[in-house]
Amino acid sequence: MDKSKSISFNDRRSREKHGRFSKSSSFSVHLDRHVAPPLRTLSPIEAVWDLPASEGNVDGGSENVHPSTLEELSKEIDGLVEKLSSVEDKSDLFDMPREVLTFSKMVQSEIEKYDVPESILRFGQDIDQDSTLINGLKRVAKLSNLLGKFSCNEKLGPALSATTLVVQRAMTFMEEELRILLEDSMVSCCKLDSKDMSSDGEKLEDKYPIIDEEIISNMRKIASSMISCGYETECCQVYSVLRRNAFKEAMLQQGFEKISIDEVQRMQWESLEGHIVNWIKVVKYVAKVLLPGEKKLCDSVFSNEHPSIGEAMFSNLARSAVILFLNFAEAISMTKRAAERLFKVLDVYDTLTELISAIDELCSNQCALDLRSELSSVRRRLGEAAVCIFCDLENSIKNDIARNLVPGGAVHPLTRYTMNYLWYTCDFKNTLEEVFSLHQSTEQNLDVRGSRTDNGNENSRNEHNQSEGIKQTPFTTELMTVMSLLDENLEAKSKLYKDPSLRFIFLMNNGRYILQKIKESADLHSLLGNDFRRKRSSDLRGYHKSYQRETWSRVLQCLNQEGLQINGKVQKPVLKERFKSFNQMFDEIHKTQSSWVVSDEQLQSELRVSISAVMIPAYRSFLARFGQHITAGRQYEKYIKYQPEDIETTIEGLFDGNQNVSMARRKN
Repeated sequence: MDKSKSISFNDRRSREKHGRFSKSSSFSVHLDRHVAPPLRTLSPIEAVWDLPASEGNVDGGSENVHPSTLEELSKEIDGLVEKLSSVEDKSDLFDMPREVLTFSKMVQSEIEKYDVPESILRFGQDIDQDSTLINGLKRVAKLSNLLGKFSCNEKLGPALSATTLVVQRAMTFMEEELRILLEDSMVSCCKLDSKDMSSDGEKLEDKYPIIDEEIISNMRKIASSMISCGYETECCQVYSVLRRNAFKEAMLQQGFEKISIDEVQRMQWESLEGHIVNWIKVVKYVAKVLLPGEKKLCDSVFSNEHPSIGEAMFSNLARSAVILFLNFAEAISMTKRAAERLFKVLDVYDTLTELISAIDELCSNQCALDLRSELSSVRRRLGEAAVCIFCDLENSIKNDIARNLVPGGAVHPLTRYTMNYLWYTCDFKNTLEEVFSLHQSTEQNLDVRGSRTDNGNENSRNEHNQSEGIKQTPFTTELMTVMSLLDENLEAKSKLYKDPSLRFIFLMNNGRYILQKIKESADLHSLLGNDFRRKRSSDLRGYHKSYQRETWSRVLQCLNQEGLQINGKVQKPVLKERFKSFNQMFDEIHKTQSSWVVSDEQLQSELRVSISAVMIPAYRSFLARFGQHITAGRQYEKYIKYQPEDIETTIEGLFDGNQNVSMARRKN
């Protein structure tokens, strides 16, 4: 019978007989096992079976009455298999009964019920018929293997040829059936979408792959049959190739793109960011859905009878997926190390961590160990890149030596940038703790850190952490270094202001901004500690007192009563000079400090309240006691420009950043 025709008997088989699957696939499975001979076009076995009736037994022995059914013959074949298994010496080899050829021909007939052009029977339609075929085939395969040990014996040639040809015919059929089942299931798997969640919240991994249990059962029977007959290589090859194709197709459905390292290196960051987001989405989908689904399928098809093969199938699939992902991750670790790239680098790092966890959970120990080694190597390089990017913040602060003053003593852009950067990095606190700890474990890092951290700062940080009982970590140390450098930079910038009062407004603005960012971030607060926050608050109070002293102490001197009376008589020229000096100073302060900026509403309110608390009572008392000594009329308005209410209104106009604010004034 022409084999090329026997395997194309209906549309399901013939539609892709010569196109979808090729033995030339480069994929191979490496397992320690007996490798069956490759499938080949069968020669007619009737020449083996149709022996002359006079020959009787294969060796010309006496004729016997043969059992007439496959079931009856199976018992005799089982006995024969047991007898052959016990033969150790070729000299002990007995004559091979004719029942071997008869049984082989009967099994051949069972195959033809499926595998002839006119047949409408499919594997899996009739469970009893499938079992009959599989059980008969297993016996023929055992005979073939046992007879193969004595292949040099010419008397056994016909029996060996008959059993071998039957097994080959069956395996070709089985392989084709397995391929069709896998290809059909591949189409179904690709229909699954990451947004496809059932109303009761069923997990995606419980839905992938979408393969009917009956189909999985048929796959399991076919795989078991092929493996037990010595065709493990062919079974594994067709399963691995088609499931890997299904896996890749599912990844493509999620938007996976294969991008080379060179392409990543040439890509603009704005474009690369989009590819990173997409890569992360696909990897998470693979870790949470595809790999668990494929593991579940491998276990269902192989693990009952052949768990080691199932592990090998899944391990190969997982390895192929990991290789696809690693190149992109490694390319990211090699890109330019700029501050704005830190968060995406950390995202990729965390995603690889999730993938490693999935591999550890799903793969066998050895496979997990191998893949973990490759993944961890790339992840370590990403961690080093993240550390270098973060530490470069130090250089950014040190190199920010521009002498351009911020108008009105407002918050400096460097302060905003640094604190917002630290605020966002705390979203990755645990990851940064991890990568900095790994980084510090190398001698190179210890040397570098020693060279860029002075002993004074180091001792200060250690005392700070010891006083609070905070565990000193490499990331905490780096964070404290950044804050110390920022303080030094702001202190230097404050000295560029010629007006001492404005210098303290600048320090208050920046100090309050830093403190508010620490309050807003629980992680940042926990890393820096309560002592750090208390010290910041204390510094702010010091700046406030210094501002009051520099600005309002001189004004209050004008309201000093000393020297205004001699022998109980008010000295009007001195009094007029005092009022005149007060007016000039107050006007100048209002004119100048209305353009100064205090953007924090609470700080602005605190400043105004503290100024009013000092100025208004002093002015009200001075005016009440000495205002009557100024003659009413034009002279009165010249020397007494403000009422206490005017002073309060004017103070409320300070720190708005508006140079055009008009002087509030109230006449009697």
